[in-house]
Parts: sequence; C-alpha cells; structure tokens
Amino acid sequence: MSFLLAGILPILISCNDGKYEDKPEEKKMTLNDSIKRGEYLIKTIGCQDCHSPKRMGERGPEEIPELALSGFRAGDSLPPMNTEALNSGWMLMNGQLTAFAGPWGVSYSANLTSDDTGIGTWSMEQFKRAMREGKFKGQKNGRMLLPPMPWQNFANLNDADLEAMFKYLQSTEPVNNAVPAPVPPTKLDSLKAA
Repeated sequence: MSFLLAGILPILISCNDGKYEDKPEEKKMTLNDSIKRGEYLIKTIGCQDCHSPKRMGERGPEEIPELALSGFRAGDSLPPMNTEALNSGWMLMNGQLTAFAGPWGVSYSANLTSDDTGIGTWSMEQFKRAMREGKFKGQKNGRMLLPPMPWQNFANLNDADLEAMFKYLQSTEPVNNAVPAPVPPTKLDSLKAA
C-alpha cells in the first residue's frame, strides 16, 4: 500500500505543479460588432423576404431599399381574393410578399424598423418573447403571431444572437408605417374576387 501511495503521490503533486498555458481571454463583442452580427443574421435568415416591400424588377420582386423591413405598407390594399383557392388548401400572398392569406385569415408582415410604429419602443425582453414564445409585440398576454411567421425556428437562437438581431433592428433607419390589423377568417368574404 505504501508503495502504491509513494508512486501516486509524486504524480498528484506534479499535476498541481505543472505550468499551464494561459487560456486566451474571450473577446467581448463591442456594440458595433453586435450590430454587424445582427445584420448578418437578419439578412441570412431572410427577414427581409417577408418584412420588406418589393417592386418588380428584371429578376422578379426586388426589395425597396428605403422601405427595408417596414412591413406591409399602410394604405395599400389587397387585390381581390379567390377564397376558393384557400378552401382548396392554398395559401395566398400579395405581390410584395408582405400579406398572407390562409385558414387563419389575412396576416400582414410587421414593421421591424426602429420607428415607434415598428419596434422602436420595444424592450429586449419583448423581442425575445416574440421570437421565443410567438407573442404579438412581445406582450405576455398577447395573441400569438400569425402564420407564416416562423417564430418556432427563431426560438432556438441563443441569447447573443437574438440580442444582436435586436440591436441591429434598433439601429435601422426608422420608417413610419403602422401596419394594419389582421383580418380574421370570418371576414375573408369581404376580400373575395368579384
């Protein structure tokens, strides 16, 4: 037993005596780094696909830069809708890809810019709740976000990524645009094609 202890003791002591390389210090992100990360995430995830008004270009719908991330434009109207297509299982979109009709009714993409009509007055907690729990305007007791908003996918993003996205959106040019309220399925007949 003493032989075993005598053999192990030097090993244990040498473990405590060893010279370890310093672990490199993790670099903290600056605000600018975080905003750039958020911009990268917003653009690669494709938020602008639904939240930015479009105009028709040579290669199809193109984002209108000065309206980026401002959602369905207030005052715009929807074309007459073929509700028979909806009854057959189709989902419909307007030409700008900012309004969507389905069994839930009509949903309009939100204004994500830093304007007060967008998310300019939101807190980080509201943004996280909207993205993780699918709550409208991030309100605890609010209604659920409507399709096709894929909040279930964004719920898996880590805090650092959600915070970066929020910081980027808060840094955008404000676009004053109060998006209309959704149309419930019981009111779809008012949008029917003649």
